[in-house]
Amino acid sequence: MNNINELIEKELEEARTVCDISGANSKECAAAWDAVEELQAEASHKKQEKPKTSFQVYCDDNPDAAECRLYED
Repeated sequence: MNNINELIEKELEEARTVCDISGANSKECAAAWDAVEELQAEASHKKQEKPKTSFQVYCDDNPDAAECRLYED
């Protein structure tokens, strides 16, 4: 998770620099802030994902194991 936070910080700095150079109403400034927002949305999405249980990891690695078989009614 730290990696994405570092990317967000880097993009924030870049967006501020681009906006200082190009102007707050420039297309470049808007695009830079869009990149920041996309990374923030991705970070938020990753926080919402629940970690897999040991059993889920086992079944991902061994889908044919008897314990992992799914039967439909």
